[in-house]
Amino acid sequence: MLVRRIARPLLASSFIYGGIDTLRNPQSRVPGAQPVVEKITDQADKQLPVQIPRDVEQWVRIDAGVKVGAGVLFALGKLPRLSALALTASIVPTTLAGHRFWEHEDPKERFGQLSHFLKNLGLLGGLLLATVDTEGKPSVGYRARRAAKKTAASTEKSFAKAQRRAAMAQRKAERRLKKASR
Repeated sequence: MLVRRIARPLLASSFIYGGIDTLRNPQSRVPGAQPVVEKITDQADKQLPVQIPRDVEQWVRIDAGVKVGAGVLFALGKLPRLSALALTASIVPTTLAGHRFWEHEDPKERFGQLSHFLKNLGLLGGLLLATVDTEGKPSVGYRARRAAKKTAASTEKSFAKAQRRAAMAQRKAERRLKKASR
């Protein structure tokens, strides 16, 4: 559909641009990402059997790489649902790290951060829609349920046919046995 071909690159453009900018200059994002990375790694250390790297700049670069890679795939319409899901997972920590409006005292700075926070929420909404967009095709769940019903019906039909054959074979064997005993 034409709308998807136009909308996907538009939605992906801010992720691609922001990701490239961050890959070129990750140090500018490190201070904002520090508290988010610390919380995530603390939780991960408690729940996972392996130690998660704590290098904030590395996490910033990984996030930027995800944005560029998934953004390009999404813009090109390649794996659109998966790439939208990757961008969805990427925008949440970015928003929490970069637009902490509740920490600002200056009304102008607070308003600027709040508007960026809300803009990212809007992008998140668009990505969530793109994540579940099946482009008019039935969902995987629908196709799986349909295949299961077809398989069950086919199995029941085959089972009924096998029962009829077994009953016929049994009657035939009984007739032969009767004939042989005379």
